[in-house]
Amino acid sequence: MSVSRRNSFVTVDVETANSGRGSICQIGVVSVEQGQIVDEWQSLVDPGTPFSDRNVTIHGLTAWDVESAPAFNGIYDCLMSKMSGEIVACYTMFDRSALRAACSIYRLDEADCLWLDTAQVVRKAWDQFSQKGYKLDKIATYLGIEFSHHDALEDARTAALVLLRAVEETGLSVRQWQQGAIPNRSVTKSRVPRV
Repeated sequence: MSVSRRNSFVTVDVETANSGRGSICQIGVVSVEQGQIVDEWQSLVDPGTPFSDRNVTIHGLTAWDVESAPAFNGIYDCLMSKMSGEIVACYTMFDRSALRAACSIYRLDEADCLWLDTAQVVRKAWDQFSQKGYKLDKIATYLGIEFSHHDALEDARTAALVLLRAVEETGLSVRQWQQGAIPNRSVTKSRVPRV
C-alpha cells in the first residue's frame, strides 16, 4: 500500500429491524482518503422481516419508514463498489456480522476487503477505555464529537472521525492498526482531547 493510501479507508454502520443479524434496515458508509472524508452514502433498506419494539426504540425506524426502500440485494452492488478492496472499519464487529448474515440470506458474496474493529482501536489507543466505557457515544463525547447516535450514517461518520483521532494520537496509520499494531502506551497517557 502506498504512503498516500495509509490513512484511506471506509467505515460502515448498520441498524437492524430486530434481533436477526441480517435484518438490516439502514446502512451508512463513509469513505476516507488520505485522512479526509470524501464521500458519505446511506440508504434505508427493507429487511423483509418484522421490526421489534426494542429495535425501534433504539433507532426510531419502523416498517413504514422502509416500505418503499430497496431490499438488501437492491443496494448490494453499490455497497460492494464502496467496500471492495478497502480497509473497512466498523465500531465493533456487529456490523460485519450483520452484513455477512444479509449476504447469506440473499446468497451473495461478502465484500473482498480487510476489516478493522474501531472499538478495539479505541481500547488500545486510550488507556482509560482499555477495559470499559469505550462505547461509541462515550468516546465521541470524550473527543468532542457531536452526533446523533443510532443513525447509520452518523455512526459511520463518527467511527471514521474516532479512527482518524486514534491515528493522530498514536502516530500509527490505519494500515498499521489493521495489521494489529500496538501503540506505545506512553504516547497516549498524557494526551488531552481537542474540543
